[in-house]
Amino acid sequence: MSGDFPLPPILQTPCSSEPVLVTQGAEGRLYKTTYLTPNLPCALKYRPPKPWRHPTLDARLTKHRILSEARILSRCRKEGIRVPGVYASDEVGGWLMLEWVPGAPVRVRINEALGDRQCGIEEDEELKYLMRRIGKAIGDMHAVGVVHGDLTTSNMMLSPKPLNEVSGEAEGEKGCLEGEIVIIDLGLASGSLLIEDRAVDLYVLERAFGSTHPRAECIFDQVLEAYKGTFKQAPVVLKKLEDVRMRGRKRSMIG
Repeated sequence: MSGDFPLPPILQTPCSSEPVLVTQGAEGRLYKTTYLTPNLPCALKYRPPKPWRHPTLDARLTKHRILSEARILSRCRKEGIRVPGVYASDEVGGWLMLEWVPGAPVRVRINEALGDRQCGIEEDEELKYLMRRIGKAIGDMHAVGVVHGDLTTSNMMLSPKPLNEVSGEAEGEKGCLEGEIVIIDLGLASGSLLIEDRAVDLYVLERAFGSTHPRAECIFDQVLEAYKGTFKQAPVVLKKLEDVRMRGRKRSMIG
């Protein structure tokens, strides 16, 4: 069901299918619905008005964030980076209509693969291969001058490949860790070529990974190894990452 929240105006008009509230966050809501035809699922990202803000300021911030995310997504798609496509947007209404990405968050797939295991994770080639694909996806994004701003395994989807028309099975699917890495939720993303910004992006992912998948920290180095081979400045970014880690440790010690 759509939930107990007022629907955005775009979803109050007759549409192909009833919208379903997928998630509710601090800044907005994500609905699953369809676009143009009942056979084309899509995600509608809606930023509702914030009653605690001055209306003029709220409208200005919403417009900026909607336009910024739409531009970043379009830029990534143009450069061949796998992110959701933009179908439509309304910066005044506060919504983005995006491609629906099938599959599951990388966070879910990693936890499924880990199960109750306490050992043997370092030798798991499927998990290590997934880590390398994550590293390459981030490297490709950084190479075109985009930093995510909130990199976690919840903000990456593992999307199954298209179905084989003959067999009806997904191409190359052998297990829950197969599929394409799709980077999602770029609401905090920005265009940046700064080494520092790229290093902080990696640091955020590293910290989030250690918190969400502590047993798999032993294979996180696979992410950084794959990242290193994606673009010329990657080694410099990884060097800066060491400085960012040191600053992070100092903050933790000081409190």
